Amino acid sequence: MPDAIVFPGQGSQKPGMGEDFFQSFAEARQVFERASKATGLDIAELCFTENEKLDLTEYTQPCILTCEIAMLESLRAHFDLSFAATAGHSLGEYTALVAANVLPLESAVQIVRQRGLLMQKAVPPGEGKMAALKLSGVIERPEVFQVCEASAVDLANINSPDQVVISGPASGVEGAVEKLTALIEGLEAIFLTVSAPFHSRLMAGILPDFRAVLAEHQSAFDLKEAPRVLSNFTGTFHDSATLIDSLVQQISGSVRWVDNMQCLKAAGYGVIEIGPNRPLGAFFRSMGVEVRSILSVRTAEKALK
Repeated sequence: MPDAIVFPGQGSQKPGMGEDFFQSFAEARQVFERASKATGLDIAELCFTENEKLDLTEYTQPCILTCEIAMLESLRAHFDLSFAATAGHSLGEYTALVAANVLPLESAVQIVRQRGLLMQKAVPPGEGKMAALKLSGVIERPEVFQVCEASAVDLANINSPDQVVISGPASGVEGAVEKLTALIEGLEAIFLTVSAPFHSRLMAGILPDFRAVLAEHQSAFDLKEAPRVLSNFTGTFHDSATLIDSLVQQISGSVRWVDNMQCLKAAGYGVIEIGPNRPLGAFFRSMGVEVRSILSVRTAEKALK
């Protein structure tokens, strides 16, 4: 059975991420060096030490991408890792594009740094909010969609049959949570610590600017490899003709992760999660798919022995 590699996105960062790969493998060090040169940042310093920048979107995005590719290249070189398809959750979709050779690392870290800057500037601090809604079968509850529509709130992440994330104006999200917890017995709502209401209509204003960022790097894309990578925006594998547009729309559109998981399950892929944390494994397990998660050299030795 061929494997697919999946990559978590923003929120998976933590101080020290990737440091054991950096210390153990030249391939990881080379990735950090290339990303640092491309961005003008000391990515290793940002990833390995306690600092406030790691949680600022401008820095978080290139740091996570660099860490994940450093891990991947080490695993390819020393654990004989191979794969047929890739996917990533939100920011992780850019790691998936690099892993599939659709986009070079240097362009990717520059793009996601600009992506993070634009996303942070889209909505003033405190004006937006996100909340995770958890309950068995929550995606089948029509009340969720009805209340979100009435509150001008969007479904940001359709993560699993048991979890969705809503995003939008702070008052709208708070009101939607109040209504939904009253309507649906047992619904758990958790407000997320985020700097902006990602994957909501409030991000729409930055789409032209982000399209311009992608246009600057358009010649770097190898579009013939696009069908190996799943799209969060469409829920299916990328089409070379629409890849750029899907990446633009992903910023304000829903992350259709359940659809992405269904595609991998239907194709019969084994799934390996690579990243500084392992949030995606639980989503796959809710659909009856077991995942090997790699977040350290030690877990790699166990998962890929």
